[in-house]
Amino acid sequence: MGRKFKAKEIESFKAVDLSVDGRAVGRDDEMVIFVKGMVPGDIGKVRVTNKRRRYFEGQLEELHEASPARTEPKCRHFGECGGCKWQHLSYSKQLEFKQNQVDKAFEKIAHLSDYKPMPILGSENEYEYRNKLEFSFSNKRWILKSELESAEEITGRNALGYHVPRLFDKVIDIQECHLMDHFANEIRNELRRCALEVGIKFYDIRENHGELRNVFIRKSSIGEWMINLVFGNDDQDLIQKVMNHLKNKFHEVTSLNYTINTKKNDSIADLETHNFSGKDHITESMDDLKFKIRPKSFYQTNSDQAQRLYDIAVEFADLQPHETLYDLYTGTGTIALYCARNVKNVVGIEYVDQAIKDAKENAAENGIENAAFFHGDMQKVLNEEFISTNGKPDVIITDPPRAGMHPDVIKTIVNTDVDRIVYVSCNPATQARDVELMKDKYRVEKGRAVDMFPHTSHIENVVLLKKK
Repeated sequence: MGRKFKAKEIESFKAVDLSVDGRAVGRDDEMVIFVKGMVPGDIGKVRVTNKRRRYFEGQLEELHEASPARTEPKCRHFGECGGCKWQHLSYSKQLEFKQNQVDKAFEKIAHLSDYKPMPILGSENEYEYRNKLEFSFSNKRWILKSELESAEEITGRNALGYHVPRLFDKVIDIQECHLMDHFANEIRNELRRCALEVGIKFYDIRENHGELRNVFIRKSSIGEWMINLVFGNDDQDLIQKVMNHLKNKFHEVTSLNYTINTKKNDSIADLETHNFSGKDHITESMDDLKFKIRPKSFYQTNSDQAQRLYDIAVEFADLQPHETLYDLYTGTGTIALYCARNVKNVVGIEYVDQAIKDAKENAAENGIENAAFFHGDMQKVLNEEFISTNGKPDVIITDPPRAGMHPDVIKTIVNTDVDRIVYVSCNPATQARDVELMKDKYRVEKGRAVDMFPHTSHIENVVLLKKK
């Protein structure tokens, strides 16, 4: 049996770097320490609390000297909430570290020492940039450090907010979130107030019971609002009462919906959504295109940056009127439809059946007749027979999930002998891994990172691969 780790304090610790999860990184006596609450350049007293196999973890106890890159967090929940972990770091430095994250991935994983991307494209809005948020109801509110240190009795265990990182049953009660238009705060806080006043049971995820479970709030760029309230059981008297309250209270909401989820997980992808009032969708606008967004539809959560991301993809693709474009992992077809005007035809493939239905409907709504969409596992759908039937691609745009592309998909892409590949990714590490698998036949012509999520470590990256 190994010895139990004994916490220790470092009186003067200097942070020198950032990890991909947002923690500061430094060394003491040749051991790497990941520290919450610090930014590169900070010097402070750190309490080392955990020992892992190859590193230690710590927490800032007292700041002695602030880094020039440190800034005052805007959110009152910073440090407790698991989102927006970089609020205490200036935005210019955030972009610098994100670019460095991409560069390191291509140097160490793709083994491209000469990768020289275009400047990272920052977000014009650091706050209120999201068009969708999800909040959870819980009867197990996360108790704040200030409450634990207070002599006062802890009361009120219900919460409506975000889950605590790595603790599925604990929720931080959010009073104000700056990720979305303030109207989202009004909706969430009114729901909490109403539920507490009436005595509606907040959900207990361990015991799998309760009446209010989750709420999804969406906003489109043309000002339409959607609510989808998730109930833990089919109590129609309660559902009608709560939904009518929302309908009468918030006239700005153009699509009011609810879902009943009695499962032991929060996923609603396989559940029916009921439209209570208004339309069953909101309309998103991008350039001269319109997209119907339903409660379970996927759409990029930063609308402004999404268009800038697609503009980069189109620029890199250098699309021509006589060409066939394949859009892999097409989702609801937003990139495919955005590119359709520039090519002869577009072929989109996506695993999620509902997304393909949305893509086809959006194509029809926009009068786009040169786009065809297919549902299925990419590894199985994209084969020689499919390509023979739908035409050999001249250009491929691929935007896979964080896990990247399956080796069989990469092999098929390479075998098409396609001239240009535009690879859009939300995970530079898996993107670099896939690029490395293609580099015998394709070279990286150019790349550009796009910041879709300020104050987080997440980054989108676009690269153009051209056949050698």
